[in-house]
Amino acid sequence: MGSESVKERQRAASPAPGGAGTAVVVPGVTGGWKFSELLAPPEVRARWEKVRTYFFLRESTYDMTNRCNIRCDGCYYYEGDKQFARENDDPEAWRDLMRREKARGITYVVLAGAEPSLVPERLSVCFSEAPLGCIATNGVRRIDPAVGYKIHISVWGNDDTSLRVRKAKGLLGRQIENYAGDPRAVFVYTFTRENIGECAGVLDTLAADDCRVTFNVFSSPVGYTGPLRHDAASLARTRAVMGEMMDRHPGHVLFSPYNAVAHTDARGLHDLYRCAYPRRNPSTALGLGRSFRQYRADLTWDRNAACCVPDTDCDDCRHYAAGSAVVTSRLYRHATDPQTFRAWLDYVDTYLAVWVMGYEKGETLCREMIVPPEPLPERKP
Repeated sequence: MGSESVKERQRAASPAPGGAGTAVVVPGVTGGWKFSELLAPPEVRARWEKVRTYFFLRESTYDMTNRCNIRCDGCYYYEGDKQFARENDDPEAWRDLMRREKARGITYVVLAGAEPSLVPERLSVCFSEAPLGCIATNGVRRIDPAVGYKIHISVWGNDDTSLRVRKAKGLLGRQIENYAGDPRAVFVYTFTRENIGECAGVLDTLAADDCRVTFNVFSSPVGYTGPLRHDAASLARTRAVMGEMMDRHPGHVLFSPYNAVAHTDARGLHDLYRCAYPRRNPSTALGLGRSFRQYRADLTWDRNAACCVPDTDCDDCRHYAAGSAVVTSRLYRHATDPQTFRAWLDYVDTYLAVWVMGYEKGETLCREMIVPPEPLPERKP
């Protein structure tokens, strides 16, 4: 057991990527286990060496446009002030932004929107300057294969549900037509309170077309009280279905048992892990609190509103993108015993497979749905 204090361990573990930020070796941890002992099994050591290669990733996010070609119930984009930003349509301004971002240490970009596929020239410019990243899209339009980012295609249920909730007809078939066989593509099935029972049918369809899938949990925008918002019963059902789908489609589902635990707990990500994004993290000393920015379509940003999914109700946030930074940044909290550390490695491995081109998910190291480590008291500003 190491001699450093909890505060020192907190300083040692800065937020990991992409989400994205960084994490570092913790030389000693609580719980009676030395870090070297946790790494002793060959399969654990191999996984650690595999994932730590990517600890250089540091993320920021960018609203490419304030326009969209569909309108979804519960869309976070059309909440708050960002939807009113005047869109900068000068490709050279975006090129300059990407160059300035690289200069301040950003190594991973998340291009979102509203709908980024509507501005293909801007996507090409960003990729030419910052080639590591991801695009979040509804999948209605195919993004040029020359733009070599990961592409996350949002799926909110079957076609009947998509028509009702997203006002889009035949959406799943259009998404598959655009992205089946595309190595960039990950289909993101977002569980709402209403679509849990549809997941198996949708995943059967996606797997039949050899599409890779990961899971998201609907996180309510500020003030949203509609029917998509989860309750305790729907979160429990979601967790069960996630487990069933991992067993049913192991070659197509990019997820782990600990991902299911982290995103379906009655507590949101902030209460479980303490959110590292600036909106909830007053510290500018290191990690996401120092490096992360969320740029609006006019290329401005506001630290007080900056998080992975702006205008989400923080208490209800279980978003997969937020978790990819919030959970992975908590190495020091998970390096307490072999099973908890294995579960954390599974989470990081899953995150990288979802977000990084060319990274392949490994075998699950911890098949139990372990209880998340208890959070430390929230630090005061």
